[in-house]
Amino acid sequence: MTFLQVFFLMGSPEGGDGALLNLLFLGALFFVFYFFIIRPQSKRQKEIQKKVSEMKKGDKVVTGGGMFGVVNSIEDETVLLEIDSGVKARFQKSSITDVNPNKK
Repeated sequence: MTFLQVFFLMGSPEGGDGALLNLLFLGALFFVFYFFIIRPQSKRQKEIQKKVSEMKKGDKVVTGGGMFGVVNSIEDETVLLEIDSGVKARFQKSSITDVNPNKK
């Protein structure tokens, strides 16, 4: 017996109403999961990508590892950050999680 056959046979013994109810419940669960988890996360990710693409020299950034720094130079896929006075490190643009973190 396949999974779908078992799923549709789980209904009430009197008729097929249980299968329809199970299907509606599954659809509602997907709806809630999409609108409360997937959609907000994708919107947040698009905002971050937009901020990173518009980043310029002098912006304060936060990396995925929690490092705070000021943008010193920008190349195609990397960014040179000044972490402390005289301390510079190169990071990939994809590791930047926020630009101007204290600015709203």
